[in-house]
Amino acid sequence: MALILNIETAIDSASFCVADDGRSVFSGMNESRTGQAAWLHQAIKEAFDSNSLKINNIHAVSVSNGPGSYTGLRVGLSTAKGICFALKKPLICINTLKIMALSVAIKATDLICPMIDARRMEVFTAVYDKNLNVFHSPEAMVLTEARFDQLLSSRKVLFTGNGTGKFKNLINNPNADFVEDNISAVDMAPLSEKYFINNEFSDLAYTEPYYLKPVYLHN
Repeated sequence: MALILNIETAIDSASFCVADDGRSVFSGMNESRTGQAAWLHQAIKEAFDSNSLKINNIHAVSVSNGPGSYTGLRVGLSTAKGICFALKKPLICINTLKIMALSVAIKATDLICPMIDARRMEVFTAVYDKNLNVFHSPEAMVLTEARFDQLLSSRKVLFTGNGTGKFKNLINNPNADFVEDNISAVDMAPLSEKYFINNEFSDLAYTEPYYLKPVYLHN
């Protein structure tokens, strides 16, 4: 049992939650993509104050570490690392696609394919079974009409995430279901608790965001 601060800034919004034994105690969300860093620090502080809880009582900090928005990933990981350094707490990094799969697992009949919009017709994606075992490893994929033909010929697949809309428009297959749900930090809580129990911590000094694709920075 652990008290864990979870941070999610990888996709469309910024959110956090404090979870006890894998269940959210309190949480906050900012649906704007701008000003996430400034909002996140202040919102976390105010949430702890209003719930009469000291932040140094947490046992770890968990962050949704990608793939996703490059800026969002940097905001989330830098915030998580800063808190961990200051409080001398361990860092937990969770793959964003795995969080997305968990969030809809109860709705799936077979396989789960989370998709994160990566602009144009590209997505970050993977395939999991209902137990969150990796069926196809995470990759950056350009969507075409035939991309999942072989898989869908014999398996039911639940597609989820903000990248599913453009794929839904490409195909018409009875084995494909779609749930365009967004995740928040609350969805991380069961996973971060499991990681904590198993001592699956990330290196605080050297861990970087999981971009999945090379990042090109312009001077």
